[in-house]
Amino acid sequence: MNITDIYLSILIIAAVTFFTRAFPFLFFHNRKPPEIILFVGKHIPPIIITILVIYCLKDIHWNQAPYGLNECIAVALVIILHLWRRNSLISIFGATIVYMFLIQSNFLTNLIH
Repeated sequence: MNITDIYLSILIIAAVTFFTRAFPFLFFHNRKPPEIILFVGKHIPPIIITILVIYCLKDIHWNQAPYGLNECIAVALVIILHLWRRNSLISIFGATIVYMFLIQSNFLTNLIH
């Protein structure tokens, strides 16, 4: 790829991204969106998050130390932080920091052995 192709690709990607973000505001600013759009906006995000959680937990080795404890602690921490603060960023970043500490330090593996 030459530099022109790269710039053209970036421009196209930016335009498509902008249009997908602006679409609801451009077409539904004077009237209520169709029911299907409201349904998708309400129900799809939790469904996608559930699929991502299941995907992230699929490779846990339940029969090897630390027996999935790192992941279970991180999931529990997300739930606890979200119920406490009702802030997605705090829930996600807080649990990610704790999970990365547990993984990088091998804290639970060393504690079990």
